[in-house]
Amino acid sequence: MNESPPAEAFAGTFDCRSQPCGKIGVLLVNLGTPDDTGYWSMRRYLKEFLSDRRVIEVNPVVWWFILNGIVLTTRPSKSGEAYRSIWNEEQDESPLRTITRSQAEKVADGLGHREEVVVDWAMRYGNPSIAERIQALAERGCDKLLVFPLYPQYAAATTATVNDTVFEKLKTMRWQPALRTVPSYPSDPVYVEALAESIRSHIAELDYEPEVILASYHGLPKEYVEKGDPYQCQCMDTSDSLRAALGPLGGKLTTTFQSRFGRAEWLQPYTDKTVEALAKGGTKRLAVLTPGFAADCVETLEEINGEAREIFLEHGGERFSFIPCLNDSQGGVRVLLHLIERELKGWIE
Repeated sequence: MNESPPAEAFAGTFDCRSQPCGKIGVLLVNLGTPDDTGYWSMRRYLKEFLSDRRVIEVNPVVWWFILNGIVLTTRPSKSGEAYRSIWNEEQDESPLRTITRSQAEKVADGLGHREEVVVDWAMRYGNPSIAERIQALAERGCDKLLVFPLYPQYAAATTATVNDTVFEKLKTMRWQPALRTVPSYPSDPVYVEALAESIRSHIAELDYEPEVILASYHGLPKEYVEKGDPYQCQCMDTSDSLRAALGPLGGKLTTTFQSRFGRAEWLQPYTDKTVEALAKGGTKRLAVLTPGFAADCVETLEEINGEAREIFLEHGGERFSFIPCLNDSQGGVRVLLHLIERELKGWIE
């Protein structure tokens, strides 16, 4: 029978037996957030975000001059104003950070009976960083890692860049954890039913019934889809599945795309133009949800609940209701736990 060598055999060398191990790390990753709404904080955040070649695919030399000469001079102030309008003053942070932290805490509670699982969270851009949290999980003894990009629909500019950053961190580690990543889940029945239930519950609390329900997804340059990005198809899969789950109410559901940037053509129909056209066309009651976001953020709270609401009311609409993301609600956490437990099979019983 083979016996382990005595401790003296490791004198002066790395002793793996002295290191914590045997844990499984689960890392929830969302898009990102500035640390505050000031100019320089916004500039740092936007520079990291808009320097990502997965996000901006134009000629890097040309883009460097545009980014540093124009965008980072003018956009931080405008973006800071948008963030200030939705900032969580009580905790002095963006709602996205507040919600993502809460999601991780509730997932940890849901997995609390599994002592070998350690749950953490990170941001692709800003803090806490992916590299920092992977290192922290490794130091806690996680030799297996499940990374969960919090995007229901896959896009290279979201899911892929999270995975890229994870791989880059692993390249620096001598003792790498075994790695799994959670795939996109555009038509997962638990996710779709959670969305449907959130819509039904929200509308039940209104004193009116909307004539139209918009499902507004974050936009993407049309060129990215033409190159093979499955994002548009997956958004349509979500809408089709949600329409079926809603029954008669599903007949009111329409898909649009928001958050254009630059001069290129983006996926259509555009949310802002659709909202304006609906109001001008006589629609008086409108509800909007954002099923491409796992947590509310500046794009949902300021762009939809703020700007889109103003557009609708200014052009003849009368009643506008924003349906929050699943966030850290019971239904939202149930979706996260369902997907995590599915992807951990083989690692946990």
